[in-house]
Amino acid sequence: MSTSTPTVVLVHGAFADAASWSGVIEELQKDGIPVIAPPNPLRGLASDSAYVASVAAQVDGPVVLVGHSYGGALITVAGTTDNVVGLVYVAAYALAEGESLGELQGRFPLSPLVSNLKQWTYPVADGDPAVEVTIAEDAFPSVFAADVPAEVTKVLAAAQRPLAASAFEEKASAAAWRTKPSWALVAGADNAINPEVERFGAERAAATVVELEGASHAVAVSQPKAVADLIREALRATS
Repeated sequence: MSTSTPTVVLVHGAFADAASWSGVIEELQKDGIPVIAPPNPLRGLASDSAYVASVAAQVDGPVVLVGHSYGGALITVAGTTDNVVGLVYVAAYALAEGESLGELQGRFPLSPLVSNLKQWTYPVADGDPAVEVTIAEDAFPSVFAADVPAEVTKVLAAAQRPLAASAFEEKASAAAWRTKPSWALVAGADNAINPEVERFGAERAAATVVELEGASHAVAVSQPKAVADLIREALRATS
C-alpha cells in the first residue's frame, strides 16, 4: 500500500471489546496498513461519538472509520470529522440524522437479542444509578456468535462489555454517509441485529454492500479475512 493509505480506525460495538478485531488487525497489518482499535466507552451515543471523533482527529492523515454493531452508529456521527474519508459498516447500525437505535430497530421485527438482555446498574455522579445491559451468558453463543467455536464464545461471553441502556434512545446528531463514501457488510444470519436493519441502513446510505450468508453478528471474529477484504476495498477507493 502507498504512503497515502488512510489509517484504519476500528470501532467495536456493545458486548465486545477491541480484542474482537484481533483477526482483522492481523490481516491488515500483514499488508502494512496502519490500524488502531481504540476502546469504545459504551456510555452513550453522543459521548462515545465524540470520543471516536477525537481519536480520528488526532491521527496524522486520512482515516477510514470501521464500525461493528453499535460502533456503526458512532462512525455515522464521528465520520463528519474532516480527515475521515470513508466509512465501513460491519454488521452495524447506520443511523440517519435525528434517528435513535431504538427507532431504527423498531421498524423491523426484533432480533433474539432483545429478549436476552440482562440489566445491571452502575453509579453515576449525580442521582440514581444508571442501567446498563449485557447479553445473558447462556444466550450469548446463539445470539452473538453462532459461527464461532464454543470454547471461544464462552470466553467472549465472560468478557463482554456492557452498554448503557440510555444509548438506545439517544438520537444521532449527524449522518456522515451523506457526504462520505460508505461500505457495508451484512451478516446474513445475525441474531443480534436483524439483517433487515443492516440492509436498510446500508441501502439508505448508498453503501457498497457485501452480504455473507450464514455469518453471525461476530463476523469479525469468525470471518476476519472477509471483513478485512471489504476494508481493503474501501482503502483502495479512498487512497
